[in-house]
Amino acid sequence: MNTKLPAHSDTPRQGVHFIDIEPEQAGQRIDNFLITKLKGVPKSRIYRILRKGEVRVNKGRCKPEYRLKAGDQVRIPPIRMEEKPTAPAPPQFQIDRLEAAILFEDKGLLILNKPCGLAVHGGSGLSFGLIELLRASRPTAPYLELVHRLDRETSGLLLVAKKRSYLRALHEQLRGDSIRKHYRALVCGQWDLGTHHERAPLYKNTLSSGERIVRVDERGKSAHTLFKPISRFKAASYMEVELFTGRTHQIRVHAAHIGHPVAGDEKYGKQVCNRDLKQYGLKRLFLHAYRLEFTHPGSNQPMDIIAPLDNELGAVLDALEAGQA
Repeated sequence: MNTKLPAHSDTPRQGVHFIDIEPEQAGQRIDNFLITKLKGVPKSRIYRILRKGEVRVNKGRCKPEYRLKAGDQVRIPPIRMEEKPTAPAPPQFQIDRLEAAILFEDKGLLILNKPCGLAVHGGSGLSFGLIELLRASRPTAPYLELVHRLDRETSGLLLVAKKRSYLRALHEQLRGDSIRKHYRALVCGQWDLGTHHERAPLYKNTLSSGERIVRVDERGKSAHTLFKPISRFKAASYMEVELFTGRTHQIRVHAAHIGHPVAGDEKYGKQVCNRDLKQYGLKRLFLHAYRLEFTHPGSNQPMDIIAPLDNELGAVLDALEAGQA
C-alpha cells in the first residue's frame, strides 16, 4: 500500500511505478539508470533502496552492478523528490544559431559545426552549453549525448548520438582508432619541421580554481599528433593536424612544446605572436576541427564529413597571403 504524505507537505512524492527497458536502454547498470531517472534524489538514497530490495527487476532483487537487458521490467518504489527551481530557457537566438550549424542528422546521429566560444556543456559561469541548447530545441528527444568533445575556443565538427547504441558504437571506434580526426591550425612562426609526428606524453592538472592545465611530462598519458604544413607566411604557418589520441588540449600543448604554439592561444601560446597576428584580423584561437572520417553505426557506410573554415578564419589567411606581397 502506498502511504500518502501529510496534507501540509509540499515535497513531491512519486508512487510505485514500473519501467519497461527498451533496447536503447540496455547495457546500463541499474544504479546509473536510477541516478538518471530519479533526478533530485541523493545517490545515498538510491543505493539504500537498492540494498533494501525496494527496487526490483522482473520482480526480483538486484545488485547495483546489475546490467539491464531489453525487456526487463524495473519497479521503482515511492520516493520523495527534491523540488528544483525551473531552469531558465536559453535565448532563442542561441538555439537558432546552433540549428544553423547542423551539417547532418538522421534518426541516430547528429553532426554539427560547433561555433567558437560555445562550450559543449554549461558551467563555469555559462548558463548554457551546446548539449543544453540541443535538448532545449528538441524537448521530446529521448536521447542526446556527446560522442566526443571540443574545447570552448575550438570550432568545428562534433558528433552527438541520438541513440545509446550509436554512442556505444562510436566510442568503440574511438577506442579502436577507427575515427580519423583532422584539424586546421595556424601556428606561430615559419614551420621548418616538414611532416612531424609528435608523441610527447601529456600530464593533466586541475588547479584549485578548476582551470585545467596540461603539460608535457613523463608521468603523463601517451599522446600522438601529426603535423603537416599546408602553407607558410612571414608570421605564421597554416597546418593540417591529425589526432591519433584524444588528450585534453593535445594539439595546443604539442604545438607549444615544439616551439610553434597555435595562434591566438592565450593559455599555451606566445603573447608577442598573438599580438602581431591581430593586425591580420585574428581575434580568437585558430584551431578548427575540419574533417571526420568514421563508419556510420546504423548503415555501416563510410562517412567523410568536412566543415570548411568560417569567414573569420578565412579572412585571416587572406590577410596573411596578401602580406606576403
